[in-house]
Amino acid sequence: MRFAPIVTALAVIATPALAQQGGMQGMDHGQMAGMSHDDMAKMMAGNPYAQSEMDMHQKMMAAKQGDASEMWTRKMIEHHRGAIAMSRVAVRDAKDAETRQMAQMTITKQEKDIANLQAWLRKHGKRPQ
Repeated sequence: MRFAPIVTALAVIATPALAQQGGMQGMDHGQMAGMSHDDMAKMMAGNPYAQSEMDMHQKMMAAKQGDASEMWTRKMIEHHRGAIAMSRVAVRDAKDAETRQMAQMTITKQEKDIANLQAWLRKHGKRPQ
């Protein structure tokens, strides 16, 4: 793996630039918490997925109950729900038929995954969300 140090160095160099280009991507929770509503609206402009991304992030961060297994399960449920929300935007707004089809397939798959995760919670005596 003699290329590993080079790849690591490139990732460190590229990360700040990519974070600046990506709008909210690359921002930590503290940076977002200090922003005004107007600042957030400016960052979200032009990104049809911004609201579902923010909702998913907030709900994943809030899923803190239980041990590592339960917490992972609850966070994954929110992650899958976020994927569904973003896929619904793509089904509604994407101009490319193939993208809309992939988004619809993603919705179907994520709904099944959520059902499996909720079944795990029930099996372990936990209340599904």
